[in-house]
Amino acid sequence: MKFISLGFWAIAACVTLVSAASFSNPLKAVNGSDPHIVYDNGYYYLMTTTWTNLQITRARTLEGLKTGQNKVVWTDSNSARCCNVWAPELHKINNVWYIYYTAGNSANLDGQRSHVLRGGASPWDSFSYAGQLTRDWGIDGTVLRFPNQNYFVWSCFPRANWQSLCIAPMTSPTSIGASRVLSEPTQSWEQADRPVQEGPAALYHGSSIFLAYSASFCWTSSYQLGLLTYKGSGDPTLASSWAKSGPVFSSANGNYGTGHNGFFTSPDGKETWNVYHATAISQGACDGNRYTAAKRVDWTADGKPIFGRADRVGTVLAGPSGE
Repeated sequence: MKFISLGFWAIAACVTLVSAASFSNPLKAVNGSDPHIVYDNGYYYLMTTTWTNLQITRARTLEGLKTGQNKVVWTDSNSARCCNVWAPELHKINNVWYIYYTAGNSANLDGQRSHVLRGGASPWDSFSYAGQLTRDWGIDGTVLRFPNQNYFVWSCFPRANWQSLCIAPMTSPTSIGASRVLSEPTQSWEQADRPVQEGPAALYHGSSIFLAYSASFCWTSSYQLGLLTYKGSGDPTLASSWAKSGPVFSSANGNYGTGHNGFFTSPDGKETWNVYHATAISQGACDGNRYTAAKRVDWTADGKPIFGRADRVGTVLAGPSGE
């Protein structure tokens, strides 16, 4: 009886451990658009588009983000950048945290530009306005890291009705150099309703560098992820240095418009995870009806990412390793 009892409690303990590390999607059910997660010093930090300000939610586990600590870190009264606040991302550069985000005026979307806030040693510290990065219309900016140079990548309009990806070297965490068009929506799966490339997100694996992005119009169920793979040599600002593939992550299992993603690492640093938004509306949506979800990225034997398919909402999944 004693042996059986010990065995029972051992099994119960294992179940408890698994349960503690499990989660289900969505992580944020409303206004979960354009999600970005980082893990730092024991906490996950989640930011999404809330339209009017910049907010951060933190928790010890992915599941905990549903009820985690939340605070507003930035609200702006400047009329040129007060409104239509989109796509915030946290990036640590030289041990300082920065938030890169999109904002414009209240009248229309013509004034959308990429901006940056400077923080401190923790994502939970205070932030202050540090500058505007893009002179012309530009949204969804992110930081792309190479060994000796950081680049800023964002969605731009190099020509009318042709939303593409632009890139520029970062001369500092708050300024950029001359820009180039990095990639254009030339494939049919990038042109549902209108040609679009937006929401770039850098992905690293060993010495390989990738850049995921969202393709097609966000108000369609064809909003999905494409992938640029750096060929291993050549100027990163040249389109010829990258190979395009896709779609690599599309609507599935009742999740529509699976796009505008980010990548984060597990607490033990052994896994890479994809955080993305989707909607239950079968026609797609580009508003607060989008929710935040996460899924682990797997890898082929030769180091290519496997994104899999979005899991049905409510499915209980094993959490990141190290939780």
